Amino acid sequence: MITKKSIIIDCDPGQDDAVALLMAFASRDVLEILGITTVAGNVPLDMTYRNAQIIADLANINDVPILAGCDKPIRQSLITAEHVHGKTGIEGMAISNPKQKIYDQNGVDFIIQTLKSAQNKSVTLVPTGPLTNIAAALSRAPEITEKIDQIILMGGASFEGGNITPSAEFNIYVDPDAAAIVLASGVHVIMHGLDVTHKVLCTKERLEPINALGSKVAADVYGMLTYFNRFDSKKYSSPGAPLHDPCTIAYLLAPELFSVKFCNVEVEVNSELTRGHTAVDFWHVTERHRNVGWVYDVDADGFFDLLTEKLALY
Repeated sequence: MITKKSIIIDCDPGQDDAVALLMAFASRDVLEILGITTVAGNVPLDMTYRNAQIIADLANINDVPILAGCDKPIRQSLITAEHVHGKTGIEGMAISNPKQKIYDQNGVDFIIQTLKSAQNKSVTLVPTGPLTNIAAALSRAPEITEKIDQIILMGGASFEGGNITPSAEFNIYVDPDAAAIVLASGVHVIMHGLDVTHKVLCTKERLEPINALGSKVAADVYGMLTYFNRFDSKKYSSPGAPLHDPCTIAYLLAPELFSVKFCNVEVEVNSELTRGHTAVDFWHVTERHRNVGWVYDVDADGFFDLLTEKLALY
């Protein structure tokens, strides 16, 4: 009998968040998705909430609660990324009115309530956007930390530099205070930063097998990632854009695809120059606590094989 991993996905869709959701929905034989919470990030909260609902509709999922959380960072003004994701966040697929059930509960309250009723070390949190919702839950109910098995997140950068400033990755930059709270929480954190996601490129050769699947889901994924490719391919002069957020779900499903090193990671929250910078002590030059499993390498072809395999299930 397969023991399912219980997860809560916290996201800001975004084409790459959308693909992560589709991978998770296609893996419900091994993943118990307790709920999906959304946060302001790639686009404002009303759109990230709607986009998560649209992706659930696309996957024919109607039994997973989807709830909206925080609409702005803890201390900073909201910065969004329509220049990358388009004005809807999921450009490349048609936008429709969601059919999902509406939940009045706030996403942060849902996280707290769900964890309070869980067994110790039984739930994995999977944040793929700014960490505002997760930090708010941990701050309001610190006792929930004992219920969390691990936090597998997308965020940060070290050797690759930043993608929104010279040294900061977008998710951490949007709410560095939230990131600092999460990394200081004592929870086991696995962090997929740009050092690894920039190796997962959506090349034409990797997208064509997805397009060839022929399903509505595959067509929409191909459309979204083709749109998504236009910005970063030009920015980095690369053959494809990095597919960031699905790395978290792939790690849950096939951790052997990734290389991880435990390091101390701290977040700069005050400097105007380096706000959101993640200081990764990769070479252990300090004695600071190694609070993060820093993911630094990936079998990219194996990743895309896994993604295509999951999308073929639709």
